[in-house]
Amino acid sequence: MAAELVHLDGHIVDSLTLSKVLDIILLEDARYEIEHFRIGATRFDTSHAEILVIADDPAKLEHVLHRIGQHGAVRASGEAIIAPSPADGVFPDGFYATTNLETAVHVKRAWIPVPNIEMDCGLVLDTKASPVTVRCVPMHRVKRGEAVLVGDAGVRVTPMARREAGDAFAFMGSDVSTERPKELVVRAIAQAMLEAHAERMRVLFVGGPAVLHTGAGHYLEAIIRAGHIDVLFAGNALATHDIEHSLFGTSLGVDTATGLGSAHGHEHHLRAINTIRRAGSIRRAVDRGILKSGVMHACFTCGIDVVLAGSIRDDGPLPDVITDSVKAQDAMRELVPGVGVALMVATTLHSVATGNLLPASVRTVCVDSDADTVIKLMDRGTHQAFGLVTDCEFFLKELAANLPGVETAL
Repeated sequence: MAAELVHLDGHIVDSLTLSKVLDIILLEDARYEIEHFRIGATRFDTSHAEILVIADDPAKLEHVLHRIGQHGAVRASGEAIIAPSPADGVFPDGFYATTNLETAVHVKRAWIPVPNIEMDCGLVLDTKASPVTVRCVPMHRVKRGEAVLVGDAGVRVTPMARREAGDAFAFMGSDVSTERPKELVVRAIAQAMLEAHAERMRVLFVGGPAVLHTGAGHYLEAIIRAGHIDVLFAGNALATHDIEHSLFGTSLGVDTATGLGSAHGHEHHLRAINTIRRAGSIRRAVDRGILKSGVMHACFTCGIDVVLAGSIRDDGPLPDVITDSVKAQDAMRELVPGVGVALMVATTLHSVATGNLLPASVRTVCVDSDADTVIKLMDRGTHQAFGLVTDCEFFLKELAANLPGVETAL
């Protein structure tokens, strides 16, 4: 028999965190004894529980403690345990794998918060620094000999905060549904974007080529020009079809004004890529007057940070596309700090990739006509995401209408 005491603090009753933790313990065939419980007297007071977790053997206990640790249960004894990385790009056995929740590590009798937390990474400690520092490090970046946190001891994660009634997203809940009043949802998203800027946070837009195929590119362009988006993540396709539309008036060869296919229109995206490759980059094409309109033109003339990440199916690609996926991840990672709102529109892979990099504190909205895309994002760990199942043209049109200063061409 093995047992260990854990602490659980916060709004653990009304957020259902306490019941989740107790349920996990029982589901894992362990048991618990609540040794101390102090419940908050008002909705602003936090509660505190001390729970003795009991399992048949130490291995089972470690497993249970790991699971409930993801919900904020902190082991009452012990400090962080570290082990050296055995080689560049390799964590030691038993390394602690991060979540995207706010995390702190107990070292030298102090809780050290982990900045820029993201899921599926390790934690590297510098115990010689004063004060001690902790970094969230993806596997490919760890260096041989660096001190890596192993096990769950000395780790505290904070469950997602209770959503207050005054929050712009409060009425949206966390379920994916096609039956929400969409205009109200989009209005709340616009309000969240304005609130982020008022708090000096940035707004990230992650988009797929359907934004262009549906004829919504000019709405996105107008939103960018009005200053409501600060960072754009996309792939080769969105940029290519945006540039194709700017140069030829088509998207995948289809005239977006008439909906009719153009003669030899299937070649337009290749000719668009070739034009930019001849110029050397999208920025050079803008500076030389070759590219005069569109989403990419708006990004480069408005100073928006852009990362275009490539895939194996890309034509060309455009010279601005980062074809090394690890380098593309790192480029995206560098732009995540400071993001307060993330909009993911009509793209599955880029949404999941971005969701992996975002702390749970970032207000995240996933918009797609297929509910599976939204569900997949949440299943991959981006639990803070709100899903809106709708056409991206409707979404961007409504969003443009609800943001101040947006002037669309139509």
